[in-house]
Amino acid sequence: MGILNTTPDSFSDGGSLYRAGRLDLDNALRRAAAMVAAGAALLDIGGESTRPGAAPVGEAEELDRVVPLVERIAAELDVIISVDTSTPAVIRESAACGAGLVNDVRALQRPGALEAAAASGLPVCLMHMRGEPGNMQLDPQYADVVADVADFLESRAALCAAAGIPREKIVLDPGFGFGKSLQHNLELLRELPRLAALGLPLLVGLSRKSVIGKLIGREVHERLPASLSLAVLAAERGASIIRCHDVAETCDALAMYTALLEQEPRR
Repeated sequence: MGILNTTPDSFSDGGSLYRAGRLDLDNALRRAAAMVAAGAALLDIGGESTRPGAAPVGEAEELDRVVPLVERIAAELDVIISVDTSTPAVIRESAACGAGLVNDVRALQRPGALEAAAASGLPVCLMHMRGEPGNMQLDPQYADVVADVADFLESRAALCAAAGIPREKIVLDPGFGFGKSLQHNLELLRELPRLAALGLPLLVGLSRKSVIGKLIGREVHERLPASLSLAVLAAERGASIIRCHDVAETCDALAMYTALLEQEPRR
């Protein structure tokens, strides 16, 4: 899953698709096409930054950032479009324009979001986050982070199923970096098989995240090697979808892991 942020303030690439203060749709489409050519099976389009400390974005602004690009990509590229949103109107309009997945960091908890997602008929990805982006990193505490995340995701999946979203259309995301300390993130990655045991596909996003900076002191633009290591470790522990900024490099790293799996003797 390639990341295509349409925000001016995302932590890694905020504003890179803007020209003269406005989103450049032609530039965004070129970036999307390059990611697809590099091997992305999904593109995740986000119009609201969810970096730590980020402020909320109004509905109209998020619609303007996301929907025109969804429409262009759906018309011109053969790829599944994931929309990274919690906003019911964005879910509805994106689905109407060709989106193929709703990816919500708030696990469809915003009023009206669950109903909009169910009505769209699209698969959904439910992420765990403690708090909101503006306050989620203020001393997060857990008795057992893996158990707490698993319980939350399972409960949200059950509510989705009750609302009419088939279980086979649900993906789970542990939410690395969203209301978790460094140790919480490491424990989640180490114990990822416990979350895979829930029986639903896992999406993992660790690309360029602050856990890398905290561990090895690298700035955002220096985090590619560590991001690739984390992608392979996540896949080895049961992740089905790797969300990343550097598509070509991540595809190469995962291809090596897949090649090794294919050589394992059958039992």
